[in-house]
Amino acid sequence: MLLIAAQVVNAQSANELNGVLESAFEIGSVESVMIEKDGEIIAQKFEGRMGPERTTNIKSASKSIVSLLVGIAIEEGYLEGVDQPIGEFFEDYFSENPDPEKEAITIGDLITMRGGLESTSIRNYGRWVVSDNWYRYVLEGDMTAEPGGRMIYSTGSTHLLSVILTRATGMSTRVFANRYLFDPMDINLGGWDRDPQGYYFGGNNMAMSPADMLKIGRMMMNMGEWQGEQIVPQEWILDSVKTYTRSNYNPYDMGYLWWRRPVNGYEAIFAWGHGGQYIMMIPELDVVMAITSNLAQVQGRGHQRALFRYLEEDLIPVLSEM
Repeated sequence: MLLIAAQVVNAQSANELNGVLESAFEIGSVESVMIEKDGEIIAQKFEGRMGPERTTNIKSASKSIVSLLVGIAIEEGYLEGVDQPIGEFFEDYFSENPDPEKEAITIGDLITMRGGLESTSIRNYGRWVVSDNWYRYVLEGDMTAEPGGRMIYSTGSTHLLSVILTRATGMSTRVFANRYLFDPMDINLGGWDRDPQGYYFGGNNMAMSPADMLKIGRMMMNMGEWQGEQIVPQEWILDSVKTYTRSNYNPYDMGYLWWRRPVNGYEAIFAWGHGGQYIMMIPELDVVMAITSNLAQVQGRGHQRALFRYLEEDLIPVLSEM
């Protein structure tokens, strides 16, 4: 399915956009692309069984959603702020295993991947997810950096945020998300994994449709507002897209679990999930994109480089002329 909004773009631009949109699927794993500009969907294309309302696993793009939930929880008074230490939320663990350094790690450290705890991602991921207690496994890990220091990419750190949200609000992370984020935006979440203790996976395996991913991006572009309602505090949105650290694996800067990097002279801000799941914003062009990929067709990291090369050389030059 391909749609070009004639009222937004002229015929020449529509033809060009049609061509470059088709070429996105030559990357191999891409199964959906939706593009919105100036508040209007100007193009969308899907392959296979994928469609705008069909939910798919957005993998680590879930982390950016967790970031929004933390900002809402602070605004609603469930959390004190990013400087709040995590020790008070894990008294069950620290009463048995006192550790002043770990107890002093802050919410802000976790939400910028600077908690200092050993990573549970990459080579450690398998051991972590088969453990009996995910949050205890994270807290039992070695300190490999100073809290607030260098970035250590770790899904375990963001999972601690989900546990904190549950314990601070008295409701599951999913119930909290439905009440304050998803229901007000008419977002219908699909599956979302939980750990052995029943805590929702804080940073992975959330299923969302391309259309709903686009809503999240537009709400971000509107400084936290959706259809006249302030969903996420404006200040949180602005703080979320600042740069606090930089990935040691990719040329990406990190805010509050939102990534950013320059693409063809423009700054792209994005949620990113393994295999090619993106909620991407290019503020200077007023463009929001939702991109999903078939995980079964992803091999290595080549798709990631191919996608940004496609954005750089093909798509953004056309969008910048509209």
